[in-house]
Amino acid sequence: MNYPEIRELMCDIGRRVWQQGWAASNDGNFTAKLDEGLFLTTPTGISKGFMTPDMLILVDSSCRVLEKSKLRPSTELPMHIRCYKERPDIGAVVHAHPPVATAFAVAHIPLDSYTMPEAIIALGSVPIAPYGCPSTDEVPESIAPFLHEHDAILLENHGAITVGKDLLTAYYRMETLEYYAKLTMNTRLLGQAFELPEHRLEELMDLRNQFNYSGKHPGIKKYR
Repeated sequence: MNYPEIRELMCDIGRRVWQQGWAASNDGNFTAKLDEGLFLTTPTGISKGFMTPDMLILVDSSCRVLEKSKLRPSTELPMHIRCYKERPDIGAVVHAHPPVATAFAVAHIPLDSYTMPEAIIALGSVPIAPYGCPSTDEVPESIAPFLHEHDAILLENHGAITVGKDLLTAYYRMETLEYYAKLTMNTRLLGQAFELPEHRLEELMDLRNQFNYSGKHPGIKKYR
């Protein structure tokens, strides 16, 4: 995609996130890697549902603004840059506060039940990174240990972050995460949730390889 297309897509994703109630007011932030050392970021203080392409800001890996703008980059930009530094395969990062997934983060309950094939293939288990004060270096430090095995991470008492090879992949993972959280909550309200046996999980991991899914996956080692 060229730069204008990426700007348009980031705004479209912003509207989708806002319409689904995953980012109240000015919450949430997204970035996309353009070229080596160049990134596009959402601005701070702007609702994701009302962004326009000209509001997006070009920055470098030191969080320096590279083009004239009346707006400032997201204050969570260091968290995004840390993702790119830890994983060269990452091309985009989405941070939002999807209500059900965030409820698990607030309750300190990881999403680690292997129950639904689509979520197992796309995400696997979703851990919770220790709490870090938003807009500080605590958040990048808290997520770093999880990035090498996970593409979706809950942020303790905060929200969630998903990464992908591009913007759509990172966004789709946030959709899957929230759906997985809703399903998990409903099954627990029903009083029972049955996980798939190990041999079925191995079949799903084989399918993941056949489908050539990008990104990282924790696998099924919790059963070992």
